[in-house]
Amino acid sequence: MSRSALRSHLLPTLELAYPVMLSQLGHVLVNVCDSMIVGQTGKVPLAAVSLSVSVNTVVMVLGMGLTMGITPLVAAADGRRDVPALGRLLVNGVWLSLVAGVVLALSGLLVPTLLPYLHQPPEVVALATPWVRVMFLSLLPLMLFQGFKQFAEGLGLTRQAMLLSVQANVLNAVLCYGLVFGKLGLPELGMMGAAWATLIARVLMAVLMAGYVLRAVRLQPYREAARENLRPDAAGLRRLTGLGSPIGVQMMFEMGAFSFSAIMIGWLGATDLAAHQIAINVASVTYMAASGIAAAATIRVGKHLGSQDAAGARQAGLAAYLLTFIFMSLMGVLLVLGRHTIPLYYNHDPAVVAQAASLLLIAAAFQVSDGLQVVGLGALRGLEDVKVPSVVALLAYWAAALPLGYVLGFRLGWGATGVWVGLLTGLSLVAGVLLLRFWRRPIPTAVPVNEAALTVR
Repeated sequence: MSRSALRSHLLPTLELAYPVMLSQLGHVLVNVCDSMIVGQTGKVPLAAVSLSVSVNTVVMVLGMGLTMGITPLVAAADGRRDVPALGRLLVNGVWLSLVAGVVLALSGLLVPTLLPYLHQPPEVVALATPWVRVMFLSLLPLMLFQGFKQFAEGLGLTRQAMLLSVQANVLNAVLCYGLVFGKLGLPELGMMGAAWATLIARVLMAVLMAGYVLRAVRLQPYREAARENLRPDAAGLRRLTGLGSPIGVQMMFEMGAFSFSAIMIGWLGATDLAAHQIAINVASVTYMAASGIAAAATIRVGKHLGSQDAAGARQAGLAAYLLTFIFMSLMGVLLVLGRHTIPLYYNHDPAVVAQAASLLLIAAAFQVSDGLQVVGLGALRGLEDVKVPSVVALLAYWAAALPLGYVLGFRLGWGATGVWVGLLTGLSLVAGVLLLRFWRRPIPTAVPVNEAALTVR
């Protein structure tokens, strides 16, 4: 690809990416805020947050991945200027998100009963159980937010979700502070206050995002097309689930590996688990920023695919790769420089801070791999290539990263550091394989105009 072609894609990708970055960061900043505030109450509550987030995140990303099938289809239909297809995608996407949200929220009745079987410190499990119930309840409004958000982002409308995420995070921070410590005239609920703050903030996000999509003047043609039939159709739902399910499974494999790593580290005690929560919190911030670039890659690659521009699709993906490499390299340097200072914002226990600093050094090492693997996923989703990445994730994380982490951490006595080295290995494997696949994959020069007839590769 020539330099001029590359430059022509960098700015549009960045313009799309930075609002998505901030919007995606909204999801993880909820956990960052909760961890920082709850961490001030002690290392056991912080460890309980780590366990709760580990369990909740696996289910949350499965649902979020399911809705991500909406974006590439919307982008492709927008590239074809197919208004009727966009109307059907709006209807089917909202129905899919609603049903998935109800199912995920109800699963919160079962999941807490499994916590005692994870062999975590009893005092940690006792604090985590009610937290998990409330956090699962918050998945219903979160899924509704996702359904409307993914539709808007597929049209390139990324700033609205960003602004709503910023507003919701400000509300979450204020409520979290007030409810945890009993400030601002609110009752003192301890660590449970953070969970209730998250639920309230996510309800607000869902209401405001739905309000935007259902009222914005620029989206009126798609709403009019949607009003012709507000019931979901089987073919459309199969299409969305056929594309979104592998994305959700891939995300579940990846986040599940990190969550199981937290469980393994919990076997070492509350100190190690609290340190892990600090390090993974920080690493998740940079990851979600990179995932914003990945979302932009999905939109731009998908739109070029829909307009039958194979060269443009390839160039859009490579531009996203370059932006991610630069960004994550800088983040790695910052983590190295700040590894001894950052943990102090969470907890002041010397043992926790020292262990977190060691883990942040490994997090700095896998920044580039983490960024490249997520942007590779985004670029391939734009090509509607979702099944093979799921298999790659399964093998890299569950057949390589976790077994290696267990051997290093428990058989060779490296502890939490060994588990994190395993994660570094898995991320590097996925990044390399997906880059190779995108580089070598033939891009079709034409796509079917009937959205329901497309096949998942």
